Amino acid sequence: MGDESKNRFEKPAPTLRDVAQLAAVSVATASNALNSPGRVSTELRDRVQRAVDQLGYVPHAAAQSLRRARGKLIALMVPNLRNPFFADLVEAVERQVFERGYSLLLYSSGEDVEAEIRHLNLLRSYRIDGLILAPAGRREPSHSATLAALKAPVVLVDRTLDGFSFDTVLLDNQMAGQLAGAHLVGLGHHRIGVILGSSSLSAGRERLLGFKEALVAHGVVFDPGLMREVGLRDSRAYDAALELLGGPDRPTAIFAGHSLVLLGVMRAMAELGLACPRDVSVIAVDDFPWAEAMQPALTIVAQPVAEMAAASVDLLFDRIEGSSVPRERRNLLAPRLIVRASTAKSPKGA
Repeated sequence: MGDESKNRFEKPAPTLRDVAQLAAVSVATASNALNSPGRVSTELRDRVQRAVDQLGYVPHAAAQSLRRARGKLIALMVPNLRNPFFADLVEAVERQVFERGYSLLLYSSGEDVEAEIRHLNLLRSYRIDGLILAPAGRREPSHSATLAALKAPVVLVDRTLDGFSFDTVLLDNQMAGQLAGAHLVGLGHHRIGVILGSSSLSAGRERLLGFKEALVAHGVVFDPGLMREVGLRDSRAYDAALELLGGPDRPTAIFAGHSLVLLGVMRAMAELGLACPRDVSVIAVDDFPWAEAMQPALTIVAQPVAEMAAASVDLLFDRIEGSSVPRERRNLLAPRLIVRASTAKSPKGA
């Protein structure tokens, strides 16, 4: 009997139908989650991937891809498509990639590091030529092995991952904070509220550092009691703005760390019946199509999204095409202050 008997009783390899059954989805949905992820929701993709991991299923597409050359496919993973900045970045990267004759595979991690790693593992079945990654946040121990397993160049955009030597394209976030702080202080504001996203992200830390530096340079004392860290949800920014602006000694200006924070701030002001900029001036980092259409039009520190996309794609294709480049390159792009109607001189005596 020997090997023949052993083979006869071996458990058959899991099939796509087994994956679909375990994930409680149809076979068609399971297939789309693995082969056309853009056609299903993030929740369904994650559910199918968990079933794949649990069963040890190897997609047929993955087996085929091991026998063929890479398919002119670039992956882009961003943390939050609700954030207008990342939506604009996706559009700009897609245009750049298509112009080079490549296709784009898009993922959103939903600001979830574990989801990011699951998506990265799924990307292994696509034999991508390169990855542009805006990380969800902190580095996990499994990041190193997961990214190495892609066997493709990686460029980080907007955010960094500590300890990695990938090419990066970043906004000069310290300068962004300096521009916002200097603008408000120049208008006579001394009592300024600051509502930031997450301090676990380098962008938030650097924007706060630059903001403080601008205040110090103009002889204004930074009040930590007027700062709130709210993560990446506009609902928490709304609560923080209500708290800061609801009392009798409210700040005369608010610096919002990114566009989702700004939405929460403007919602809170409307609920409190405060007029902008008569009662409170508001400035934020990130530009977006509706910033000029709002009443009042918003003063912002704009990120050069098109330049960031172009730089990211250029760096990636240098690696793909085997150009002789340094081990690690870092592009730091300057922000631009756009003054509109949401900021004005501080009320007399403030």
